[in-house]
Amino acid sequence: MKKISYSTLIVVLLALLSGTIAQAQEIPMITLQPHQPTQSAPAGDSASPANPPAVDCPGGVNEAGECPFHPTSVSADNPSAAANYDPQPVDPTFSQVPYSYAKLNIESWEAANIFSSAAEAAAGANPINQIPPGGIRYVSYVNRMDIDGGKYVLAKNGGWLRASPAAVSSVILGRTFPTPPTTNFGWVFEADYPYVQPNYASGQNPNVYFNREQVLQVFEIVENESGTWFRVGENQWLDRIHFRAAIIDSQPPAEVTADRWIEVDLAEQVVLVYENRRLVYATMVATGMEPFFTQPGVFQIYEKKDAENMTGSFESDRSDFYSLEDVPYVLYYDQARAFHGAYWRAWYGIEQSHGCINMTIGDSRWLYDWASVGDFVWVHDRTGKTPTDPNFYGAGGA
Repeated sequence: MKKISYSTLIVVLLALLSGTIAQAQEIPMITLQPHQPTQSAPAGDSASPANPPAVDCPGGVNEAGECPFHPTSVSADNPSAAANYDPQPVDPTFSQVPYSYAKLNIESWEAANIFSSAAEAAAGANPINQIPPGGIRYVSYVNRMDIDGGKYVLAKNGGWLRASPAAVSSVILGRTFPTPPTTNFGWVFEADYPYVQPNYASGQNPNVYFNREQVLQVFEIVENESGTWFRVGENQWLDRIHFRAAIIDSQPPAEVTADRWIEVDLAEQVVLVYENRRLVYATMVATGMEPFFTQPGVFQIYEKKDAENMTGSFESDRSDFYSLEDVPYVLYYDQARAFHGAYWRAWYGIEQSHGCINMTIGDSRWLYDWASVGDFVWVHDRTGKTPTDPNFYGAGGA
């Protein structure tokens, strides 16, 4: 057996080692990520995409070189769009009202008896008045007592009755826009993972999860056989079930003869506010449910009231009777139909009212402060599902 010198052995080992390193360099490195959704933005605006898209400006820009703010879709390879999307939250103190509310904690088919004292209310003796049976009944109260496990309040309008003090949501859904946005945007109506493409067969994107009421930019809107789809990010599509869009249109109908108006989009359950033909505010709302639709058309605000007691019923058996005290920030525009705060609601983005436009308290306060008697209100439903014949409508209600 031939002996190998020490120096030769070193050379051979170095050569082998070099080859191993060269081979290793040809192997791509793969990093495995744990399967978990990304954290969504806190109850509000989501972060803009890493490469926010540019605006596709239909019809070209105006003489000032600006888009006329009617975007419907954008490309995904230009970062300039984010510069014109800066939604600002509404002052949180706008949710505060000088009223305390209590919900009648009895069955809907029972009348609520009113008594001259808390003791008589607890004993059920000598009622002096009553509130008729109904589904939604709240009172505004100035005092309360707990007696033998029961909760009783002294209503602002007089008399004691059994009712539970109600917690009023401080959530404000609206956003203001010091700079008019050049992309559409909207609210997540139902929390979920987005779809990869605008169809259900594409499957959902497991890396992103959107919370309810999260505000997102809309980079593209697609109508296809499976419905309406909104692209809110790369491989992130939400359908009409999960999303409500604020679709910007600075060109009102001919009946609006001023440069400021309030638009009510019944299809999307969204209110948009324009000043100097530029969007300044938008929020998600709840309008009239069938058959108590919010009437389409062009109207004008004819009265502002800080607070209003609202009662009414429309069914022949009065099963839909409601009694609501100190409804805040009321803007009447179409008979008894009005914008107002709805302290009894915690869910917006779907039809629920008797014709009025229900808003969070904070949103109704913002609109109340902005609006003036005479301002135009444009109500429309592009789906055509809402009746347009004026003869179909009565006075409306809360």
